[in-house]
Amino acid sequence: MFTVKQLSKLAGITPRTLHHYDEIGLLKPSRVGDNGYRYYGEDAVLRLQQILFYRELDIPLDDIKKIMGRRDYDVMGALQSHKEALSKQAVRINRLIQTVDNTIIHLKGNTTMSDEKLFEGFSEEEQEKYALEAEQLYDPETVRESNRKWKAYSAAKKEVILAEGSAIYKDMIAVIPKGAKSAEVQAIVERWRKHMDYFWTPNLEQLLGIANGYSDDPRFKANFDKMDLRLAEFMRDAVKVYVDGKK
Repeated sequence: MFTVKQLSKLAGITPRTLHHYDEIGLLKPSRVGDNGYRYYGEDAVLRLQQILFYRELDIPLDDIKKIMGRRDYDVMGALQSHKEALSKQAVRINRLIQTVDNTIIHLKGNTTMSDEKLFEGFSEEEQEKYALEAEQLYDPETVRESNRKWKAYSAAKKEVILAEGSAIYKDMIAVIPKGAKSAEVQAIVERWRKHMDYFWTPNLEQLLGIANGYSDDPRFKANFDKMDLRLAEFMRDAVKVYVDGKK
């Protein structure tokens, strides 16, 4: 068991931070002694580690509470997502560091950088291209609102969202043998549906349309095929079972 002072020192945070986490219901002590002191056991220490991982990725405390409060929250899955998100962040930071180094060399007059190179690591051209295409297929205002919502997220949060989506698809691949109607598969479809809320909240028919696009659109299917050749069609079948069950 750790006291507030011991745990705050171990984690590199202030005692006030632990008190605040307790007050908002994010991290409760394992027990409170007769003297009013808070004591933290192994489960609480592990939960604090998860919270600090999310904070490192600039996730607001309210969002962390929602994420960790989900019934399907899985510590091992979360750790894997943290690893993937941090790895992607490291790649992006390394690109930015390289851009800084190249700029320094450029300013010293040792080489010439193109305008594109000066801003390498910042571009969202691909997102803009797909957004314009999506406006031709769906309600334009819905697509624009989704695009605005995405751009409002911090770079770190975008990485977390993408890592969460990747984890969902990996988990889906693992349960393909169980069949589209299995409880395990349908639970992952529900996670996928909730994940959509980061962008927009589609109705049942729109959900089915998205899943159909995974197998019907060559570009989407190509991306899914890189993960598993069965995934695109299986997602379509699993989402159809989900939608039929909700009607």
